Amino acid sequence: MAGDTIAAIATAQAPAGIGMVRLSGKEAISIAEGMLRPVGKRRLSALRGYSGLLGRAYDENGDIDEAVAFLYRAPHSYTGENVVEICCHGGAYLLQRVLRRCFALGARPAEPGEFTRRAFLSGRISLTEAEAVAGLIASSGRQQASAALAALDGALYRRIKEIRQQLLSLSAALSAWLDYPDEEQPEVSARRLEEQLSSTCSALTGLLQGYDQGKILSEGIETVIAGRPNVGKSTLMNLLSGEECSIVTSLPGTTRDVVRTDIRLGEMVLHLSDTAGIHETADPVERVGIERAQAALSRAQLVLLVLDGSQELTAADRGLLRRLQGCPAIAVLNKADLGLKMDRQALSPCVRRAVAVSAKKGEGLQELERAVQEVLQLDALDASQAMLVSERQRAAAGKAQAAVREALEALRAGMTLDAVGIAIDAAIDALLSLTGERATQAVVDEVFAKFCVGK
Repeated sequence: MAGDTIAAIATAQAPAGIGMVRLSGKEAISIAEGMLRPVGKRRLSALRGYSGLLGRAYDENGDIDEAVAFLYRAPHSYTGENVVEICCHGGAYLLQRVLRRCFALGARPAEPGEFTRRAFLSGRISLTEAEAVAGLIASSGRQQASAALAALDGALYRRIKEIRQQLLSLSAALSAWLDYPDEEQPEVSARRLEEQLSSTCSALTGLLQGYDQGKILSEGIETVIAGRPNVGKSTLMNLLSGEECSIVTSLPGTTRDVVRTDIRLGEMVLHLSDTAGIHETADPVERVGIERAQAALSRAQLVLLVLDGSQELTAADRGLLRRLQGCPAIAVLNKADLGLKMDRQALSPCVRRAVAVSAKKGEGLQELERAVQEVLQLDALDASQAMLVSERQRAAAGKAQAAVREALEALRAGMTLDAVGIAIDAAIDALLSLTGERATQAVVDEVFAKFCVGK
């Protein structure tokens, strides 16, 4: 409930040098004072915001630990309320005891994401910036962290606000022209209206086209290692993962199921699947594995097609290459240590890049990393630019784009300006929902349900 004082452990619940319990709400300062015996005569309530006080945390059973309480006064805090962060040594027992003391003095347990939710409700951040907080916490690479930080700094919010302002200006001009025909109002030019609507539609299209890259940065890349049997797929899987994920033998058909693991290749996160060798077989168990491999291929955002580079292309290789035409795929010419005999020119119509590696000797990974970046167009990506990174954001932007297109169609069809104005207002509503300024309770609940407790 609004007005309650909430408390939660805000650091990872694992042994560490420092741990933190965070309080937010009207009673945050008095609760912290009730559990901290300060060194010296100063009291926490007498401090200015952005100040700290050294003391000893205690409860009814005695001293807990040496602690520092940091005070942030409303409205200049993360949540917009009074916030106190109590830092002590990061043992799980110590933090739990400090937290229980907070509850005993009147705080209640914070719900997942409730601190950030209060920041949103107090107007400190937009909904897109709140989503960026979760993205920043989950980031596992430089580009992903940069994109999340740019969103937290308001890059997406500012871009959406610019687009929305263009639509608001059009809506206001149309309303004035239609509602007050007898007064001197600037005439709304159909040509000028079409130009502005087309510009707005292009801006939304650009954001939507960048969604796949934003999603890749925030969620990682669904990657499938495919190929015929005994070309080194499992050896490549083990090399990329740094551990023995897949069984490797000299016998073909060793892998009969999809083996999954998450790995980092440079700054990228790959959700990697090693699949059964795709070929004709009468073995019913192996056939099931091949069917699963083919299903994984249909879902993949990236395919690493492993070929035996020490041999000429086989008919089975050519069949796989034809199947991957138009897909984001890289031909990985394995066994380069044995000498390359495969014709790279024959691969170019079917795959975007071909990379020579020796999975056995661990050679060629840097070139593979560059190839992945090029194929997914991440090499030229500017992570500091506005970017849609969630399905909720994409859906709202898509709805706004559809409404703008409807306005353009109505204008070109010679329909009344009332119809154009209704479509423009629908686009504005969709953009207000995207930033959270007119989001439903269900949308807000969905966003914050994905947060961890303490953030």
